[in-house]
Amino acid sequence: MRYRRCGRWGLQLPEISLGLWHNFGHDKPFEVARAIVLRAFELGVTHFDLANNYGPPYGAAEETFGRLLRTDLRAHRDEIVVSTKAGWDMWAGPYGDGGSRKYMLASLDQSLRRLGLDYVDVYYSHRRDHDTPLDETIGALDAAVRSGKALYAGISMYGAESTDAAVELAREPLILHQPVYSIFDRWVEEEGVLDACERTGLGVIVFSPLAQGLLSDRYLHGIPEGSRATHSTYFGPEQLTEERLAKVRALNGIAGARGQSLAQMALAWTLRDPRVTSALPGASSVEQLEANVAALDGSAFSEDELAAIDAV
Repeated sequence: MRYRRCGRWGLQLPEISLGLWHNFGHDKPFEVARAIVLRAFELGVTHFDLANNYGPPYGAAEETFGRLLRTDLRAHRDEIVVSTKAGWDMWAGPYGDGGSRKYMLASLDQSLRRLGLDYVDVYYSHRRDHDTPLDETIGALDAAVRSGKALYAGISMYGAESTDAAVELAREPLILHQPVYSIFDRWVEEEGVLDACERTGLGVIVFSPLAQGLLSDRYLHGIPEGSRATHSTYFGPEQLTEERLAKVRALNGIAGARGQSLAQMALAWTLRDPRVTSALPGASSVEQLEANVAALDGSAFSEDELAAIDAV
């Protein structure tokens, strides 16, 4: 495993981290989650990314990972980076969503209880809440760090202007931005977010680098029964148009010529930019995890390969 620094800061993350957005809730067998996490750690994946509402139900992924922290990983806390977030809906009423100080700090306390930890390494504002003054949200992150309940702070899905403003307001280390980024979703390039992160010294850890599994071999021949597209709130059959699937097949051909799977090429593509600290895929099996980590074994992209990807 190779590691990269978070922008100008000293914290290093593995080039492939593990996201627990899917597959770590109470709807999945605990032993499968356990096997994935422990194999990830064996492979040098030292960063595990959570949020308050990852599940299902909300909070379940933190409970699953907390169980592992109390058992298999108990002796390894100082070798692991644990991150969590708040910003989207978590509980009913006006104080369980958004970017207010009350919600952000109450949610952190709840996350720490579920994880069984005294602190998380990184605490994120999960989204820019335009109904809350930015100085209130960033002030809550500062308070989390000053209280010792988080070592660092981060932001997720902030635009370029909000990124600049957040860094200007922060009094404690704001070290990471977590946006969605993939071959199919390049908004961070087009809207100047990567430039803002470089300008302000933030590291970038990208989620959904496989476009919810679209950038894999899963959908090359249609929609398999039981796949994410059949049940996910965020990714449905309407996104799997024949035009989009034709692009997936074309990309798969480029990946094959590189000696990689499509998923491996897609992960390596996000890491081609030195401003990206880490790619953040999930995994539903040990085999998928191992294949994702093997993306780092591929050769550097040639200019012709990058041009071919861009042309799809």
